[in-house]
Amino acid sequence: MKTEINRRAVVFPNGRRNMIEDAKREKDLGSSPTSPSSNADNFIFDEEDGKTILNLFFTLRNAKNDGLLRTGKIFENCDARIHHIETRPARISKNSSEDLEFFVRSEVHGSDVNILINSLKKLADDVRINRDEKVPWFPKKIRDLDKCHHLITKFDPDMDDGHPGYTDAEYKKRRSVITELAFNYKHGDLLPKVEYSCEEVATWREVYRKLTDIYPTHACKQYLDTFRQLERYCSYREDNIPQLHDVSRFLKEKTGFQLRPVAGLVSARDFLASLAFRVFQCTQYIRHPSSPMHSPEPDCCHELLGHVPMLADKEFAQFSQEIGLASLGASDEDIEKLSTLYWFTVEFGLCKENGIIKAYGAGLLSSYGELVHALSNEPEYKPFDPEVTAIQTYQDQTYQPVYFVSESFEDAKAKLRYYCSKIKKPFSIYYDPFTCSIEVLDKPQKIKNTLYQIREELKNLCFALEKLS
Repeated sequence: MKTEINRRAVVFPNGRRNMIEDAKREKDLGSSPTSPSSNADNFIFDEEDGKTILNLFFTLRNAKNDGLLRTGKIFENCDARIHHIETRPARISKNSSEDLEFFVRSEVHGSDVNILINSLKKLADDVRINRDEKVPWFPKKIRDLDKCHHLITKFDPDMDDGHPGYTDAEYKKRRSVITELAFNYKHGDLLPKVEYSCEEVATWREVYRKLTDIYPTHACKQYLDTFRQLERYCSYREDNIPQLHDVSRFLKEKTGFQLRPVAGLVSARDFLASLAFRVFQCTQYIRHPSSPMHSPEPDCCHELLGHVPMLADKEFAQFSQEIGLASLGASDEDIEKLSTLYWFTVEFGLCKENGIIKAYGAGLLSSYGELVHALSNEPEYKPFDPEVTAIQTYQDQTYQPVYFVSESFEDAKAKLRYYCSKIKKPFSIYYDPFTCSIEVLDKPQKIKNTLYQIREELKNLCFALEKLS
């Protein structure tokens, strides 16, 4: 079994799954020893391997005891390479012979910066850094998503006393087996297969029957069209929980999206970054049988019934990727706003269909009670406007009092793209679908190379038009 440090899980109090609260905690709890550090917010890497050079200053009390040994272990655990180290007696100290100030110049992968600094804060005083980097680290190649697995909230039955499975030892044991598959997964591996038990299938059956009864009247056309295809090609039915490899293959053919197993809710920044590569991080465990209509965390019912059908729609897939691309290198404040946009669209979005309001958000389409509530006369409807939506107060303990309605996915995508164009960054980025990689357009030559590639694609389209005419 891996340790919690290896899994990089940070546990927060009870609550319903949402990325907005996680993004807020990432920003507001920067001084917390177990949360991402506000001092480590701004990093970027130029090297292919994603390494960052850090100049660290900190004070160790009673350094001659085990403090120095423990400090060295922190750098070792983060695979940090120390280039230079200096010490001197602490300027402010009650015991000058024991207290030392340190200067350490080290090299560490950008995704491990927060862990290194927060670990030092638990052991040392006055931890400071000096850096020239400008924006947070982000993945540039699809394999870099192996480092985007920081579990910020984990409302699992071991840690949440409000979880329906908190006192169920057998359920917790089963969950551990399934989540371990996700912890061990690396890009390029075969997607793990889970042999679901009869009890797990029974839970899925109850959810499946209840929701499919109201999909025809409550879900948007794009969802219904894809859902029928999933029933035909991916064994979506009430007596079978679909396997990730079947569903991922289907999505890849439809929109280029693919699934990646995940052990729980990853941080807002990591989750959004995966969308930039058209990768959706998907859980495989199922909710506790005592509460089939509600789960305090993501589970396969939410992912497979709520998210997957919409990710097979080209317009919606592009909309999801646009949010992901906008998140790369964004500030914590912008990550929080993008998480709010995600919450009120991808999770709880409504759209117009021949003048009638329908649901397309996964949080609605995987929750019978909220789906009925959202299309009743109880909530308030507002037109989708990213400037307004990004700062809207959300509700994570009960049904939403406010929902945002899009005229169409194309209209929502255009509005989102304009909103994202105003996010301040010192560079632009380009996603290369052939190599599944991100090109940082921070030099004229990079822009010229990308422009040449786009021109070649346009030539082919022009030739196609000439043939038709």
